[in-house]
Amino acid sequence: MKNSISIIVIALLLSACGTKPKPPADITKYASTITSSELKEMLYTYASDEFEGRETGEPGQKKAVNYIKDHYVSMEIPSPISEDNYFQKVPLELQKIPNIEMSINGKSATMFDDFISMGSVDTQTLTIDELVYAGYGIHTESYSDYTNLDVKGKIVLVKAGEPINADSTYITSGTKEPTKWSKGRSGRSSKKTVAEEFGAKGIFIVDTAAYDYYSNIYRARKESNWPGRMTGTSQNDTMLYLLITETLAKTLVSDLNINDQGRIIKAKVKMNLENEATPVDSENVVAFIKGSEKPDEILVISSHLDHIGLTKDGDVNNGADDDGSGTVAMLEIAEAFKTAVKDGYRPKRSILFLHVTGEEKGLLGSSHYTDNDPIFPLNNTVANLNIDMIGRIDPNRKGNRNYVYLIGSDRLSTELHELSETMNQKYTKIELDYTYNAESDPNRYYYRSDHYNFAKNNVPIIFYFNGTHDDYHRPSDTADKIEYDLLENRTRLVFYTAWEIANRDTRPFVDKATLK
Repeated sequence: MKNSISIIVIALLLSACGTKPKPPADITKYASTITSSELKEMLYTYASDEFEGRETGEPGQKKAVNYIKDHYVSMEIPSPISEDNYFQKVPLELQKIPNIEMSINGKSATMFDDFISMGSVDTQTLTIDELVYAGYGIHTESYSDYTNLDVKGKIVLVKAGEPINADSTYITSGTKEPTKWSKGRSGRSSKKTVAEEFGAKGIFIVDTAAYDYYSNIYRARKESNWPGRMTGTSQNDTMLYLLITETLAKTLVSDLNINDQGRIIKAKVKMNLENEATPVDSENVVAFIKGSEKPDEILVISSHLDHIGLTKDGDVNNGADDDGSGTVAMLEIAEAFKTAVKDGYRPKRSILFLHVTGEEKGLLGSSHYTDNDPIFPLNNTVANLNIDMIGRIDPNRKGNRNYVYLIGSDRLSTELHELSETMNQKYTKIELDYTYNAESDPNRYYYRSDHYNFAKNNVPIIFYFNGTHDDYHRPSDTADKIEYDLLENRTRLVFYTAWEIANRDTRPFVDKATLK
């Protein structure tokens, strides 16, 4: 009874003072601050020749990060790192083909003729008395080549492909469809990962098709002035990873093609390894709006700030669509949220605006954020909305231009997918095309932009994409070819979806988590 009386008294006092409950936010008001004219004005600058194609680590990229920072400063949106420090340093380097000398049982093996290195190496000398042969190098719940094998601290030798039953079905799946273990690069990567998980310090893979392909490329690079492959210094593999020829493998395992049984191989292997790398200075740009009720829960909105720089002839690859469109979209979304904050409508959850570097070099900036230096814990990250090319029309979609491709919205969270659909139906009414969301999509776009580094950590994602076009990765990807009315509406869709995620009572439920 006392509580009821207290509530009545408080209500009467508020009424007497003329205080009224704050009305719900009119989010269309804030979405309307996202305009084609502002997007166009920013993009004509960001994708201009002055920015020199925004190559990672080059002067044009430095202009890009300062351009983005200046916008956040002018909007009075702070950095989550420290006052005036909007740059998350991403340590990178250009890795050239390493120098490797190797002998097996006193007989020299020659790089490019007998083996090639597929990863970075630590400069060192190795002397090995035994290796471990692990058949196909597969480990699943139903089948494992690692049963009763101790590979910790050792080098593992495996071969390409996977075992097949007498009826031509694959042992690992029971079907005639090859699994990930047979699929080229991803198959080799899976085998390397398994070896690492079992504690191996190196892996030799026998894959004739891959060896024939890469050995010619790597030999040409070694003999030229190739500057190197860009990678994160803190992401460098400490694990030795070589492709070796079948001939070399058979000097170690003579019955390689007829016997998959794992076993210890006695052999004297000596290796001199020399790494060649040049540091690259680069950074992500971050800005932050703190939540009012659930500040520790973070929604990340991302796009990549880099592009591919200059052509060999010195022409500028402007990258207006890729990903200038995503960059300016994020700045407009940030402005819309900040306008709402000024009106007293701060989002319940916090929002991190993450502009990442090195996407064109292998998702390096987002990988650094998720794998090495997450400013906020990934288990507190409720979702990632990633914007990469939303300003153009796929030639396959001409005549039906009001669309956007969505990728990944249902891969981890059914709830996020349904939320996205609802916000679109209510506000923007864009055709949401899921063509490239299919797991069988040969383009594999799900794995090719920065959202993937969040998805692999079981953070629900949506990737917004307009598809490729004839100007993709060419100097002709310029600001005059952007469809600004489409860019405006697609940006508003991301804003509406972000608003709902940031303000709903519960975070999107992950009901399709992948094993880690």
